[in-house]
Amino acid sequence: MKKIVALISLGIFILVPHQLYAQSEVACPKLENLQETTIKDKDDLLKKLKQIVDQTYVEGEYGHMYSEWELRTALPFLETIGREQEGIYYEMAKNFCSQEVADKSWLVRLYFLKWEGLSASALEGQIFLAKNKEDRWFVWFRYH
Repeated sequence: MKKIVALISLGIFILVPHQLYAQSEVACPKLENLQETTIKDKDDLLKKLKQIVDQTYVEGEYGHMYSEWELRTALPFLETIGREQEGIYYEMAKNFCSQEVADKSWLVRLYFLKWEGLSASALEGQIFLAKNKEDRWFVWFRYH
């Protein structure tokens, strides 16, 4: 009986489409290279977000599945404190790279429409961004 359950589980895992992604290593930015930002920088980030998302997600075998998305959150991590959906990501950022780096970084949460009904893990994406001294936004961690 255990063999049958194991074979069925393996078959489902192989046959059902899924996209799992968690970046294994975090590329922590150097604190001295980060620019101070505030919520006032949101418009600048939003102008560059399509290019950032394309560079971060629209590559590889499943890239086309990330071409349509909706923005759920774009906030400095300090603005996520106390928010049910976002606060945990601030804690992750602090644990990964220090509170000082997290305090100069942003959370962007995305919803990928083409994954609806296909993969719960690929349906949402979270990226941690910062702005460097050269005035460029960059992703330093991709969670999903």
